Amino acid sequence: MPDARKGLIVVYTGPGKGKTTAALGAAFRAVGQGMRVLMVQFIKGSWHYGELDAAKAMGDDKFQILPMGRGFVKIGLEKPDAEDVRLVQQAWEFAREKIASGEHDLVILDEINYAISYKMLDAGVVAEELSRKPEMVHVILTGRNAHPSITEIADLVTEMREVKHPYQKGILAQRGIDY
Repeated sequence: MPDARKGLIVVYTGPGKGKTTAALGAAFRAVGQGMRVLMVQFIKGSWHYGELDAAKAMGDDKFQILPMGRGFVKIGLEKPDAEDVRLVQQAWEFAREKIASGEHDLVILDEINYAISYKMLDAGVVAEELSRKPEMVHVILTGRNAHPSITEIADLVTEMREVKHPYQKGILAQRGIDY
């Protein structure tokens, strides 16, 4: 079999926990291989997550995480707040430019699937842009409810499925495990 190399589009989706964690594991591995990694967080922004300090310890020249949202987005019967939509679209423009530049070997679009499923971004536009990415740039998209147009262009799609969760026993999120 020939040694075919190309930048992959990877999707971590599904209702189970571990999507961002899987992307962080890939980032850790990529940094270990001398690659430059950028994670753009589309929703996160108001909390302090452990991965921010871990990325800083590796050095901004190797791994950079940019929280570009305000935190949890309210959904349901109401449309998302206009400010959240503006921030998501701003994050997408930034991420799109970074992917196209080729300056990072791996770009993680953390929670972008939520932004698409909440109608804050157009799935077709994202899929079209990703189909034109530089050949050797890897892109990982995380979040529940990955849109079919995204999974269609992806090289790898993993769906996380919850089997058991500590919250069912009243155990809250744990520092170092959940954030």
